[in-house]
Amino acid sequence: MKAIERFYQYLEYKGIKSTRFEKDNGLSNGYLGTQLKRNGNLGEEILNKLINNCLDINPAWLLTGKGSMVKTDNYAQNLNRDDSNYLEEQSPVFAATKSKKLQKPSIPLYNIETATSAATIFSDENSEEFIDEITIPNLPKCDGAVYISSDSMYPLLKSGDIVIYKKIAATIENIYWGEMYLISLLNADKEEYVMVKWIQKSEKGDEFVKLVSENKFHESKDFHIDTITGLALVKASIRINTTL
Repeated sequence: MKAIERFYQYLEYKGIKSTRFEKDNGLSNGYLGTQLKRNGNLGEEILNKLINNCLDINPAWLLTGKGSMVKTDNYAQNLNRDDSNYLEEQSPVFAATKSKKLQKPSIPLYNIETATSAATIFSDENSEEFIDEITIPNLPKCDGAVYISSDSMYPLLKSGDIVIYKKIAATIENIYWGEMYLISLLNADKEEYVMVKWIQKSEKGDEFVKLVSENKFHESKDFHIDTITGLALVKASIRINTTL
């Protein structure tokens, strides 16, 4: 059995559709299914992506079929020497992490109201100091989190909620229609706004997008893609119901 077949076993165990995993982790649509059908070999880059984005998967099991499917705190120590040598040769990721416990990545939380510019949140070289860190088990890789202060997505989101996002390039090709996004927008007066909206196809043409609110009292509006200065896919949200 090859790694692609074992990975499909893992997806079934987790209740994750392969198409959803591809979409959330930057793989081309149908890639995993094609590899499974061909009984193909996964390259180093893809293996690294799977291991980096599936924090509980056991690299030893994925590569060799030995051991448990998911990690335990001492999974690396339970490997024999031959297994460890094989894994070091096959995957640099395993060589770097074999002696570490399962780690949950921290997500920086930003206060966008105090940012010098909203664009810093979307910059690849984010110099803005974060105000806190968030840790959520089994969350796909994310770039940051921000508080929202609008009711345009109410009741799905309300002011004070936190959205966790993954930055993407602000191009039509990168948009998954109908998904929720954190958007930095420059209006006609060159004023910058950051908002959370659904993005749908616009009737104005291929170079436009329609920003749609969940709140029925907020009207939808079409914008040219060039007015969007930052774009991030919303991966998760957090609501604090009480401070008691």
